[in-house]
Amino acid sequence: MTTSLTHRFAAAIVASAPSDAAVDAARLAILDLLACTLGGADDRSTGILAGTLGANTGPSVLIGRTERADPFTAALINGHAGHVLDYDDVHASVRGHPTVVILPALLALAGTRPVAARDLIGSYIVGLEAMARLGLALGSRHYETGFHATATLGTVGAAAAVAHLLRFSPETTVVALGLAATQSAGLRLQFGYDAKPLHAGLGARAGLTAALLAESGLSGAPDFLGGPIGFLDAFGFGATVPERLLAGWGAPWQILTPGLTLKAFPCCTAAHPVAVGALALRDADGLRPEAVEAVTLTFPPGGDAALVVSRPGTGIEARFSPEYIFAAALTDGALGIGHFDERPVRPDLAGLAARVSRRHDDTAPRLSSDPATRFVVLDVTLTDGRTVSRRIEGLPGLSDAGPKFRDATGDAESFAEIPDLVARMSDADDLARLLALLGQSRS
Repeated sequence: MTTSLTHRFAAAIVASAPSDAAVDAARLAILDLLACTLGGADDRSTGILAGTLGANTGPSVLIGRTERADPFTAALINGHAGHVLDYDDVHASVRGHPTVVILPALLALAGTRPVAARDLIGSYIVGLEAMARLGLALGSRHYETGFHATATLGTVGAAAAVAHLLRFSPETTVVALGLAATQSAGLRLQFGYDAKPLHAGLGARAGLTAALLAESGLSGAPDFLGGPIGFLDAFGFGATVPERLLAGWGAPWQILTPGLTLKAFPCCTAAHPVAVGALALRDADGLRPEAVEAVTLTFPPGGDAALVVSRPGTGIEARFSPEYIFAAALTDGALGIGHFDERPVRPDLAGLAARVSRRHDDTAPRLSSDPATRFVVLDVTLTDGRTVSRRIEGLPGLSDAGPKFRDATGDAESFAEIPDLVARMSDADDLARLLALLGQSRS
């Protein structure tokens, strides 16, 4: 008898054994996410969640805060905090942010029972594989139609990771995945608002909830992927490629190929090539704001779908504005967290951003999970009539999360042990030590 795609998906999740190379990549990603979460722990919106949801007692830590919470609340708050700066990693197959949904669910669970660090790392890799493969199978129209893939795919990725960690049978995993998928939600219209990072937290909580309900015996549909009202058809809008879900599973692991991009700038990934181009124009060509008459940014079709703001009023909105990001990078020669906080945008940056427009190269391939389809061309007309241009392809990224971690923690001695611990942690005692260190106030 032919088994369903859902059952084969679940069987792959259960049977997975990540490679040593994948584990090494995961350690780097974990440290990067912890840096982002510690950096977001004191954010105004993180405080709203902690206060509103009653985060006072419980077995699970709130990263960078002294409160504790039940695992479901901890997963939500830590997921939100990890994404609130928009500084966390991205993955081309997901077209979103996998670690910020998967890791908070696993860490919240680890507060409730002994978990070996090596097992948590392996399950994180498997959850990422599941989330990325689902993104490949859905195709591009899911995101372009308006869904935020971090949230919609993250529920399933988090559930898959927990199912692997708890060694569920394929049958229980099927139920967990289906319960996660039926909670999938999140719209890109929330970009630039507090609700955007909330998506990551909601996805983490939903995935953890789904897995633990399945473990307890709650039932659900036996095939969430297939059929005319299954997840793929309902969310794929005619662009699905179901065979991409399992073909070549773990060979290589998605965390290795195409791999994660660790963000170099605390803003929307789609604008990072713009930042690189602006910095190159400043540093290599000596360009300064006063010499700029007009700028045109050219993207591939769909290349700026996430960049929903052109004229931001605040730094938070500016995270999704390539016009502002060009202006800030060219003017200040760097992009830091301070460029993207809740304060109104500086008048000088708003003035330069108003001289920036964007267009699409309709002859280029549409942006897809293939990194070769991502580019931006920056054409600058100078006040003296001359022109200068830069083309940036692919995404910039970091290979070392250490400096980012030290910046996020202010080089605080209380967190100094964490990078070395993440690099070597293996058993349950190591993970317990990490959780104890994380459960300290950042301020």
